[in-house]
Amino acid sequence: MSWQATRRAKVSHAVVVIFLEFFAWGLLTTPMLTVLHETFPQHTFLMNGLVQGVKGLLSFLSAPLIGALSDVWGRKSFLLVTVFFTCAPIPLMKISPWWYFAMISVSGIFAVTFSVIFAYVADITKEHERSTAYGLVSATFAASLVTSPAIGAYLSAKYGDSLVVLVATIISVVDIAFVLLVVPESLPDKMRLTSWGLPISWAQADPFASLKRVGKDPTVMLICITVFLSYLPEAGQYSSFFLYLRQVIEFSHAAIAAFIAMVGILSIIAQTLLLTYLMKTIGNKNTVLLGLGFQLLQLAWYGFGSEPWMMWAAGTIAAMSSITFPAVSALVSQIAAPDQQGCVQGMITGIRGLCNGLGPALYGFIFFLFNVELNELDPETKGDKSTTPQKPTIPGPPFLFGACLVLLALLVAVFIPEHHSLATKMSTGARKASNSNNLQSINPPPASDEDIEPLLQDSSM
Repeated sequence: MSWQATRRAKVSHAVVVIFLEFFAWGLLTTPMLTVLHETFPQHTFLMNGLVQGVKGLLSFLSAPLIGALSDVWGRKSFLLVTVFFTCAPIPLMKISPWWYFAMISVSGIFAVTFSVIFAYVADITKEHERSTAYGLVSATFAASLVTSPAIGAYLSAKYGDSLVVLVATIISVVDIAFVLLVVPESLPDKMRLTSWGLPISWAQADPFASLKRVGKDPTVMLICITVFLSYLPEAGQYSSFFLYLRQVIEFSHAAIAAFIAMVGILSIIAQTLLLTYLMKTIGNKNTVLLGLGFQLLQLAWYGFGSEPWMMWAAGTIAAMSSITFPAVSALVSQIAAPDQQGCVQGMITGIRGLCNGLGPALYGFIFFLFNVELNELDPETKGDKSTTPQKPTIPGPPFLFGACLVLLALLVAVFIPEHHSLATKMSTGARKASNSNNLQSINPPPASDEDIEPLLQDSSM
């Protein structure tokens, strides 16, 4: 029966798992803001950044080990573990907020669903099909956030936050049951039997392994620096932006939900139609530069903008900036030899994982330094203008700091060559190792997640 299960494994299974998981979390956008303020009335942004930062760092440290173990024990079991721990904090939101935030932080050890999903997709697709399959998974993540915040805001306003948490919990249970009962194993039995019992080396589990290889090639180093400088502010922005809209710009819950839907829809269009057109007309490097330019303008507008219409306009630009990382992935695939794709992509993925931990903490600390706090949680009900805190000259200091980092990334990206000889240089080493590879072909070593995970726009929740 196992070979039949493997044959039935489809990309649609991965799509359903991702959609349900992030749809459940999208429903909680409104209740999360309320619980966050009630639990941490002082230094709300700082505590939010620390919680998300700890989760991101733990995910960065654990992802390689979980990937290596899934190569040996199969994808389904670890997919079940990652989905369970990612969704485990949801019911605690109303049971015990302190345990909720503690569980969010600790769950980062296993909350690496995307890594296992990408491995799952790689097992069941051919090489020429993977870019399309990865794009479908990435678009599903965006699509799951198009409607769920609006639905959550409506249910919260009409029936209260408790019902929203209950619905999100039910969807999480459905997701876990779907993995347990419906999702088949993707890793062929012969690969698992070959690797079963093999020890997991430190090289496979070392989260810094990919980062150590960055300096070996100048072009790869330029790309990695560009990714670090541009993704660090994006990771921080994602962790605090909804809270920022609520506090500084005074968006209602319905407005936040509509904003997320608009940006989500435009991002899907940008990452499909617009990205394809730009790659064909202006090339990979110029597409990266254009995406960084959009991101720079977006962050500057977020930083100086003090009116709701400015946020809506900047949100449109933010959707356009989502073309950056798929374009970087394509650029990396051009400069690397076929047998080095996973190695180079793994470097980029490792840097992005590190940013997922550093970015939220950095943004929270900058908000703390500039005394940006949740002084008024419900702007819709405030009627006395005298009690409204005066808006600072620079409403969003972290976004301006992020804009400076993206400006540096743009300057670094200018020096990235469009055509690079890395593939030639790597092919020499590949030929030298060919005899060794042939000898190991009967018993191939398991590949780590770095060898299969692409550079896509995802967000560790």
